[in-house]
Amino acid sequence: MLEENKNAALYFVDRHLEEGRGQDTAFFEAVSGGPSISYADLSSQSSKMAAFYEKHGIRREDRAVMLVLDTIDFPVIFWGSLKAGVVPIPVNTLLSADLYAVILNDSRAKILFVSNELYDVVKPVLKDLSFLEKVVVLRGKQQGCLEFESELEGLEERPAIAVSDDETAFWLYSSGSTGQPKGVRHVHGSLKATADTYGKQVLGIERSDLVYSVAKLFFAYGLGNAMTFPMSVGAKVALFPGRPTPDTVFDLMKAYEPTVFCGVPTLYAAVVAAMGDGQPEGFGNLRRSISAGEALPSEIGKKWHDVTGVDILDGVGSTEMLHIFLSNAPGEVVYGTSGRAVPGYELRVVDEENKDVEAGGIGELLVNGPSAADGYWNQRNKSRATFEGVWTRTGDKYEVMDDGRLVYCGRTDDMFKVSGIWVSPFEIEQALVSHPDVLEAAVVAHADENNLEKPKAFVVLSNQNASGDLASQLKDHVKESVGKWKYPRWIEIVDDLPKTATGKVQRFKLRQG
Repeated sequence: MLEENKNAALYFVDRHLEEGRGQDTAFFEAVSGGPSISYADLSSQSSKMAAFYEKHGIRREDRAVMLVLDTIDFPVIFWGSLKAGVVPIPVNTLLSADLYAVILNDSRAKILFVSNELYDVVKPVLKDLSFLEKVVVLRGKQQGCLEFESELEGLEERPAIAVSDDETAFWLYSSGSTGQPKGVRHVHGSLKATADTYGKQVLGIERSDLVYSVAKLFFAYGLGNAMTFPMSVGAKVALFPGRPTPDTVFDLMKAYEPTVFCGVPTLYAAVVAAMGDGQPEGFGNLRRSISAGEALPSEIGKKWHDVTGVDILDGVGSTEMLHIFLSNAPGEVVYGTSGRAVPGYELRVVDEENKDVEAGGIGELLVNGPSAADGYWNQRNKSRATFEGVWTRTGDKYEVMDDGRLVYCGRTDDMFKVSGIWVSPFEIEQALVSHPDVLEAAVVAHADENNLEKPKAFVVLSNQNASGDLASQLKDHVKESVGKWKYPRWIEIVDDLPKTATGKVQRFKLRQG
């Protein structure tokens, strides 16, 4: 018998009713006439999910894939599934039909929740799935599918099932920056662990906050930003179901004036470029900005602070660790570094022999903390290679500074040596984006005429009218910034860089190209 029910939905949803916050708004959709939902209504709606699942033969531990936009339906389905013991699997809303088929078959999901706007994308593969039994459409009608809103009407509320901290709560599929996505299994206790560590001790989330995250809820980073952290204190969240662009960010900031903004480096770069030197309307209440997904170029952080007066807390997390475990902290921001371990986590930087690296050295980052995943679904070898006892291998290379801060160098697969010395693609990329004509850059290894590896850069321009021999200018700029031997021997101007939906540059595609 369980001594105490550790179902995460009790803490994040139902607790607010007991503590007098039931009528507070939990989420609202940041679109004209968009609906909102209070903590009390979220508790009620999510408590009907068990009856819904029972009605349709979906049992405890069955999987439910969520192809759902950032709307108030998302928290209802997610927390309702946890209450029912069904395992929700939020998935990237920007994938192809073939990848959805891979995920649906790999997870053996019995039920799919899909926003009506996304139904046509997944429709072609639905007839070929071996395990899927039900498709539920949100805010629309499709032949042969259930309608979510009408299905919940009239159902009775059920209490959350009793679970331990260690019971599987939900899965996330890795973003696939280096290949096919993997199913990452997370337990109930991990959600509160991230709120108690990063959410409370670094972000400093407060009940009075209004949060806007450009990273979507299907992304581990966005799930924490826009659901776990604000719901841990009873704060309010602005959900935006559309694609974030500088214009939509400016519109939303002006309309709602969030106090917490959660971005990714790619968007920060675009927003900073669009800002100019003046602070746009709606930034007056901003007290906290955070970034993750990829390391933040120092130039972007400095420009953001110059315009808004608020530092960006650049941090590092992963799908496997659920959220940020290494971060800059308020009042201790050093741009160009990833900061130090989040309280509650332990870090190691190790060499090829698994020995700790001294200050000044470069090695792979390992992390030990309470939010580590329970492993990959049906990928034993990869689980054993990534999860080594209490340690999780990140696959990221870092340099250890004298003061204990860590500086991102690149993915293990992205690092290479020039003249026998390790080169950090990220260091060269930072130097490139510090040039006024460069918006984004990615650096990979490329073989020269002697089959020796040298840096090659792919550059997206911020100034399409840049004059002169820009390639030569950029090479000289890198030489002056980070060293003559690190400059890119080849520079290719491109319209954009290949990225995952979460903003990570897919350097393996650049190497292949």
